[in-house]
Amino acid sequence: MDPENTDSGVCGCCGPLRPRYKRLVDNIFPEDPKDGLSKSDMEKLTFYAVSAPEKLDRIGEYLAEKLSRDVVRHRYGYVVIAMEALDQLLMACHSQSIKPFVESFLRMVAKLLESREPDLQVLGTNSFVKFANIEEDTPSYHRRYDFFVSQFSAMCHSTHEDPETRTRIRVAGIKGLQGVVRKTVNDELQAIIWEPQHMDKLIPSMLFNMQDSEDLDRAGHPSTPSVVGQDGEENPAALAENCFRELLGRAAYGNMNNAVRPVLVHLDNHGLWDPNEFAVSCFRIIMYSIQAQHSHHVIQQVLNHLDTNNRTTPRVRAGIVQVLLETVAIAAKGSVGPTVLEVFNTLLKHLRMSVDLELGESSRRNSSSSVSSVRGKESDERIVQNAIIQTIGFFGGNLPDYQRAEVMMFIMGKVPVYGTPCHTLDTVKIGHQGTKRIQTMLLSSLIMVTSGFKSKSMAAALPPSFLDPLFSISLMEDSELRQLVLEILHNIIDRHDNRAKLRGIRIIPNVSALKFKREKISKQDITFMKKHGQQLYRHIYLGCKEEDNVHKNFELLFTTLAILTIELANEEVVIDLIRLSMALQEMALANEENMPMFIRCGIMALVAAYLNFLSKMIAHLPLCQHVSKVIELRNLDAPYLLPEHVFRDKCQLPESLDKNDRQVYFQASDMAECLAGPGYNVERLSIPYVPQVTVLYTVGKILHRCKQTSRDEDRLSRRKSFVDTISLQVDIMSNSLPDKSLLAEEITFETLKKAIDTTGLEEQEREKRRQVMEKFQKAPFEEIAAHCESKANMLHDRLAQIFELTIRPPPSPSGVVSISTGHTQHPSVPVYEMKFPDLCVY
Repeated sequence: MDPENTDSGVCGCCGPLRPRYKRLVDNIFPEDPKDGLSKSDMEKLTFYAVSAPEKLDRIGEYLAEKLSRDVVRHRYGYVVIAMEALDQLLMACHSQSIKPFVESFLRMVAKLLESREPDLQVLGTNSFVKFANIEEDTPSYHRRYDFFVSQFSAMCHSTHEDPETRTRIRVAGIKGLQGVVRKTVNDELQAIIWEPQHMDKLIPSMLFNMQDSEDLDRAGHPSTPSVVGQDGEENPAALAENCFRELLGRAAYGNMNNAVRPVLVHLDNHGLWDPNEFAVSCFRIIMYSIQAQHSHHVIQQVLNHLDTNNRTTPRVRAGIVQVLLETVAIAAKGSVGPTVLEVFNTLLKHLRMSVDLELGESSRRNSSSSVSSVRGKESDERIVQNAIIQTIGFFGGNLPDYQRAEVMMFIMGKVPVYGTPCHTLDTVKIGHQGTKRIQTMLLSSLIMVTSGFKSKSMAAALPPSFLDPLFSISLMEDSELRQLVLEILHNIIDRHDNRAKLRGIRIIPNVSALKFKREKISKQDITFMKKHGQQLYRHIYLGCKEEDNVHKNFELLFTTLAILTIELANEEVVIDLIRLSMALQEMALANEENMPMFIRCGIMALVAAYLNFLSKMIAHLPLCQHVSKVIELRNLDAPYLLPEHVFRDKCQLPESLDKNDRQVYFQASDMAECLAGPGYNVERLSIPYVPQVTVLYTVGKILHRCKQTSRDEDRLSRRKSFVDTISLQVDIMSNSLPDKSLLAEEITFETLKKAIDTTGLEEQEREKRRQVMEKFQKAPFEEIAAHCESKANMLHDRLAQIFELTIRPPPSPSGVVSISTGHTQHPSVPVYEMKFPDLCVY
């Protein structure tokens, strides 16, 4: 009989008949546990285990039995000796037979973790960590770590009375979780660790300990923090952060959602969105720890969480948006995948919802018992809106130029513009105040997106689909909106950062000393100015005469003219800008629209400042002398026509402007004489500049004033004008503008048709034909091609809008005339039989 296979129950009393592995195991335990593990006997046991690896499983089982008895009998000294022996065996043996031994080892570790004694829990954790650091030759098909995840997570939430003991237990729990992570994440057969039931325990346990960190700013830094405190003790917060980083760094593509979702749930459960310092630090850690190509998963999760919490308190939503700002700020440095427009679409949706909630609270203010609480909610919504704008601007500003151009178009498509049917926000529900709020915020975000934007071609940076709605906003009777539009133009046109050198509107004594950076204008930019230059001049002209203009408006207008001169001006553009300046001066002198004296003097000061800048910028000596002479005379006789005086506080303004005092005004004839010679076509200076006022501008003004008049009336009785959905970009003469007495009338298509069909139309047509023939005979081919292309595009766009408005579903399918509610409904007519007005026929 093999003595090593003899049943221990039969020969338990006979020592020599006991199996050898049992004798070797018994020998390592001294009579007094204080003596510790017998090293010589432990070496014998180790040699035996290495020589006969098939006995490892029996050695493990026997050690487990002894440890279980010692734990029950509270003989903790022998428990420590048994675990030390197991650790040494585990480190020494690397063979196929170690698998059964590991099972016995894990059962003993579990036995210690189940104990209520902190020392035993720490002892078992340390043994598990040593085991986790061992790289096994073959994967385990059946081993599971569910119990260890649960037990270590419970230790991370220890509430022991003694602070030092509590810290020890939490540190042990974090180390245990770190061991589980290291043991499982690299094992394809242990992918179950990434399942939600395990992540819901792992992640919150780490975050719970990270909340105790005294330095949250350090927690979000990309570097790894020190796990040892100043007193030499291990820091649970830093250790948890290291484990958290390690877990996220090992997360694969398909596991990101399961790793991020518990973070969001933990922040919700513990109310950590307001204040959100900890939430921000967590997502900084996440973004710096994960692989760069997985960033869009995190952004998507935060966006979905924002949608889920769309009805929570404003401060919670603001906290989530600020976290999103941090994530996109880090992701924008790398790759964010296809979620760029989705980020902006979600943010714009929540911006609209925030405005709705703010206006809803404002409408209930009169019926509210506490006015202060309502104002508090409004201010909270402003926090949400500002956070969204900051996120939009920062994200867009960090994108490459080709993506930033798409984002600019996307945001501009969301800006509500009166008179255009293409905007996506319903301005009827949110009213005038809500529409203005959204316009202001979206334009503010556009300023941030366009900041630092550099485009080689103006045609690519300012396509008609972006330029038209932007200029439509610039014509609205709101000085703040016009300021935002001009700042957006500055960001796009100023490609060499020259704005800072201008420093407001003033008479610059020495332009060359400012050392403006400029390049020779390209052919693409020349074509752009030929195609869109008149549109730019028109909006500058119309923007100058708005009655609510303030000092900042004139500063921005001066900067616009100066930047156009630096970036896009050739000889032809210089002549156009001088003509525009002369037209502005004439408008202020004639005062056909009864402008306030401050606006008239402000326009005169703007013209003086710009012509001084232009003359010195092109370094034309005769022109500089003429402009300087007029400015000197103004200093003596009319200082209120200069920017240094008119924009000063408590500046005395005259009651009227004397047209006959020609010396203090710029004269087109004198300027033509100064510019006579090669290079400049001075004959064009004799032709007064007349802006091409469009039906869109007229309708916009009428619509805006009608809305202002009816704003005090009952909101339910307001009718949405047909002009809200039609925008005909047809050039008309300035004398065809409707009389102010007709503003209160209902605006219909017939009214617009009458406004266009003025007397003397035939004479105008003949003159127009003559000019067209002369242009086609003398103008360069490039200019003719650009003109025809713009007209063709405009025609197709207008026809598409007209067909969309006129071709409607038949009101009566049977084709029979029916009468309902007092109105007659006519039968449907095929498109090819419809009669269009003359305006719609090409």
